[in-house]
Amino acid sequence: MRILDAILGKSSLPKAKMEKLFAISTASITLETSLGFRPGEAAGICFKPIESSRYDTARREVEDLLQYSCRETGTRYRVQKDDYDFLWVVLEDPEFEDLVTNVHLVSQTLVEHGFGEQLLCAIYRFTGKRQVYWVYNFKSGSYYPFAPKGDNKRDSSLEFRLRSIMDSELPMEKNVERWYPLWGIPL
Repeated sequence: MRILDAILGKSSLPKAKMEKLFAISTASITLETSLGFRPGEAAGICFKPIESSRYDTARREVEDLLQYSCRETGTRYRVQKDDYDFLWVVLEDPEFEDLVTNVHLVSQTLVEHGFGEQLLCAIYRFTGKRQVYWVYNFKSGSYYPFAPKGDNKRDSSLEFRLRSIMDSELPMEKNVERWYPLWGIPL
């Protein structure tokens, strides 16, 4: 089928790569001890919604699972659209491990329903002298830092410093042109 797709000029979106998603759990210890960035109490997962009854079913299952999981862990969540019409599941919890687990729960459920291609990123907030985010790109299966400075500017030197220190801890996106800024993060 792939040969026929290539001949006809059809392409498919890359599958979501989730195997490195949990790497942030252990990396958070290094971020705190070496750099003074503690895990924030918020995380999110961003995906592109589509119009279909199968997608609606998957979304209801995600929300049902979140209600159950959040009741068990005390995590709060909300689902909201951003300015670009992407959907975010925003999670809040003082326990970082609960945030990581719930991000995995949402992404795994969407993948199981065949919507892994719709997953864009997971994002974790860290606080210290300033706020930074670690972004997990589902298409590449890698992380990159995002350090906004306000007015749609970013602190590139801090991002490169974070990369150099965390390179052995996290699967890092090597191509810095793929370190997409995420302005207006709802966390």
